[in-house]
Formats: sequence, structure tokens, C-alpha cells
Amino acid sequence: MNLTPEQRVTLHGFNNLTKSLSFNMYDICYTETKEEREAYLAYIDEQYNADRLTTILNNVAEIIGAHVLNIAKQDYVPQGASVTFLVSEGPVVEVPEESFEESPGPLPESVVMSLDKSHITVHTYPEYHPDEGISTFRADIDVSTCGEISPLKALNYLIHSFDTDIMTIDYRVRGFTRDICGHKLFIDHDISSIQNYIPDEVKSLYHMIDVNVYQENIFHTKCKLKNFDLNNYLFGRTKEQLSERQQEEITNRLTIEMDEIFYGKNIAMN
Repeated sequence: MNLTPEQRVTLHGFNNLTKSLSFNMYDICYTETKEEREAYLAYIDEQYNADRLTTILNNVAEIIGAHVLNIAKQDYVPQGASVTFLVSEGPVVEVPEESFEESPGPLPESVVMSLDKSHITVHTYPEYHPDEGISTFRADIDVSTCGEISPLKALNYLIHSFDTDIMTIDYRVRGFTRDICGHKLFIDHDISSIQNYIPDEVKSLYHMIDVNVYQENIFHTKCKLKNFDLNNYLFGRTKEQLSERQQEEITNRLTIEMDEIFYGKNIAMN
């Protein structure tokens, strides 16, 4: 499209394009015993309970300029939580020029923008391998907006809000709006990659793969942490307490788990 803010197309009515961001994060941990697994799940449940998730979504709403109409939140038994925000579609007073740029969005303390929206949700999914050993925690966050700015501007903050080993990120523009001549516009901003909305210092930490369908305005990026320190994946112990063989076996199991999530397929263990 290659439009600058000064070359903005005049629309017939409201910009009703729907822009949806799905951010999925995974935290992986080795929990050898049932006691360790239960302690890890209890820790995750406390760290990402409905109240803390509500705070995170409030900050997302602030970043994208949403007016919160209603909040529904729930902690589940035995674990997990969900939060849903219904947010208003208020008028855009002034869209900042950076909304048209492929660049990382602000953190809450630097928010100055205002625009209109529809909903923001988060759901958490703690789970574990049936043979013990591997426990995982997944959080799914969806941000759906109407108007000129992309919810990708909230991605930088979301990444900073979670301890993430694996991230999968989807962005799609749906529907259409019209210019004053009646011609349909199926997207109103240039985008070549979700990666352009992630700060360089974050990108340097991850292996990243793009799977994009440009003609359908569908963008997908998945990320896997580059550096592996076994101590970061043990719960209630350190690698110094393990034999070299145990360290190698656990590292292999964790690496396979992360690769399976990253590539989306099962991998046979050595």
C-alpha cells in the first residue's frame, strides 16, 4: 500500500477492518517426581492467576487505547485461569504516525495513543507428561481490534510479561472497509513480518521462523529460545546435584519437548 500518514485514504464511514493478534507462550520445566510436578503447577497457578492476568490485560488495553466495558475472570480447579475483556469502539481522535510503521510497540509507561477496539482474552493451560518428567505451561492471549492501529503494537509488552521458552504468534486482517468511491480495502497498513514488531534485543534471544500468506493477509511467526541452561528448567534442584548422565538425559528430553512444540510434530527420542 505504501501510504504515509499524509497520504491516508479517505474512507466511506468507519474503518471496520478487524485485526487479530494471537500470542501463545510456553514455559517448560523438568519435574522428576509427583511432588515436584505439583509444586511447579502450584507455582505457575500463583504466578499467573486471574488477578495478575487481569493486570496484564489492563496494560494491553491501555497500550492500544481501549475503553474497558466489562471484565470476566475465573481461576479454575485444579489449575488454570481465564480472563476476558469486552472493550468499546470509541472514536479515533488522533492516530499517531508510528501506528503505520512496522516497529515494536510501547511499554505501558510510554503510552500516548487512543483508538477503538473489540475484545482481549487470555486462557492458561498447565499440563504435564503422563510419565512425569516434563511439565508445561501455556498461555493464549488474543487481541482483536477495529480501527487503524494494529494490535501488534501490544506484542512487545506481552513478550515482556511472560517467561517464555517458545512463542507462536499469529496476525490476521479480516473483513474490508471502503474508500469514498466504494472500492474495498482489505488491509490498511504495510506488513512484511511480525518480527518487525519485536525489539532487536528480544529477537537476538530466539530462533525464528515465518510462515506468511501475504495474499490472504495471514502472518505467522514462531520463536524458540536459543540459549539452554539446564538450571533454568529444573524445579527444586540444580544440575550440580545430578550426574553427567542424568544431565544429558534430562537435557535431551527437554530439547525434544521444545523442538516438538516449535516444529509442531512429534519427534522420536534417541
